[in-house]
Amino acid sequence: MKHAARMINVLLRLSCLTSVALSLAATLSLSVADAASPRWSKEKAAQWYQRQPWPVGCNYIPSTAINQIETWQAETFDVQTIDRELGWAEALGFNTVRVFLHDLVWEADPAGFKKRLGQFMDLCQKHHLRAIITFFTNGCYGYEGEPRLGPQPAPTPGIHNSGWVQSPGAASVNNPAQWGRLEKYVVDVISAFAQDDRILLWCLYNEPESTRKGAQSLPLLREVFGWGRRVNPSQPLTAPIMKFPKPGPPSELVRFLEENCDVLTFHCYSAPTEVEAFVKLLHTFERPLICTEYMARTCGSTFQNTLPIYKRERVGAMSFGLVAGKMNTHYPWGSKAGAPEPQVWFHDILRGDGAPYDPQEVAFLKQMTGRESK
Repeated sequence: MKHAARMINVLLRLSCLTSVALSLAATLSLSVADAASPRWSKEKAAQWYQRQPWPVGCNYIPSTAINQIETWQAETFDVQTIDRELGWAEALGFNTVRVFLHDLVWEADPAGFKKRLGQFMDLCQKHHLRAIITFFTNGCYGYEGEPRLGPQPAPTPGIHNSGWVQSPGAASVNNPAQWGRLEKYVVDVISAFAQDDRILLWCLYNEPESTRKGAQSLPLLREVFGWGRRVNPSQPLTAPIMKFPKPGPPSELVRFLEENCDVLTFHCYSAPTEVEAFVKLLHTFERPLICTEYMARTCGSTFQNTLPIYKRERVGAMSFGLVAGKMNTHYPWGSKAGAPEPQVWFHDILRGDGAPYDPQEVAFLKQMTGRESK
C-alpha cells in the first residue's frame, strides 16, 4: 500500500510539473507570437488622422548641411541655423517638417545622436511643428562613394544634391550580415521617442523602389517594418510609394507597402492630372494619405497648382526643401557643374537670408495654411 501511495504521489507531481511546463510553453509561445504588434486597422488609422490638423510642411535639411551626416554629426549640428529656419517654416504656416537621419551617426554615438534629435524636437515644439522621422533612403545623386563619417564633400556648384548619401550604403542594404546593427539603430531610436507627440509618424524607408548603386531593398524593408512593429510606437509607421503605379498588378515591393503601412505615403513631382490620379488610386485603400515629397517647378509641380488638390482631399503635403543652401536643390535634376542659378528654381522656397524666392508664392502659401490671418 505504501509503495502504491508513493507511486500515486510521484505521478501527481509529474502531472503537476507537466501542466506547469505546458502552461509555461504556451505562455512563451503566446509572447513570441505577440512580440510584433499588428498593422493599425483602418478604423484606428482614420481616428488618428481625424485628430490631426491637416499636415502641411516641407522636407527640411539645414542650409548649412550638405547631407544627413552633416546635419546630425556633433561637429556640424547647427542649432542656431535650425532654430532660425524652423522659425521661417512656422511663419509660412507650416505645421510639419520631414527630416532624414543616418545610421552611421547613431552607430558612432547613440546617446549623443538621440540627444541631438531631442534638441531638434525641442526646436520643432518651439515653432509649433511636428516631425516625420525618416530612417533609411536609397536616394543619392552626385556622390558615388559609400557614406562615411567625418568631413563631408563640399557642394559641387550647379549640381543638384551633389553630396546626399544613402542610408545605409548599398553594400549594407544587400548584406543581411549588416542588418543586426541596423536593427539596434531603428529599435533604439523609435523606443526613445515612441510616445513623443512631437513626432507625427515614422517613415521607415524612403524610396525603397529606387535601385541606385544596386540597392535591392525589399528584404531589408520587410525587416525594418518588423522591427518597428516590435517596438509598437504610438505613432504610425509608413514608407512612401515612389512612382505612380503602372497598369497591371503592382510590384511585390509596392504591394508590401500597400499591405503594411498604417498611413499610406507617396511622392509625386508631376503635374496636377497625375496628382489627381495618384490620390484617387490611393484613396481606394481607405487609409490616411500624405504626400511626403512634391513641388518641382520645372516639372509642372507648383504650390499654386498642386497644394489646393491636397487641401481639398485632406491629403498631407510635404514639399521638398525650405532654404536654398549646400544641397543645391534649387538647381534641377541633371543640372551641369558650374551652371548659373536657374531663373526658375526647382525646389526650395527661401534664400539664405530668409527672403522669398517668389513673394507671390509665399503669399499663396500663407493663404493656404491660414497664416495670413494671424
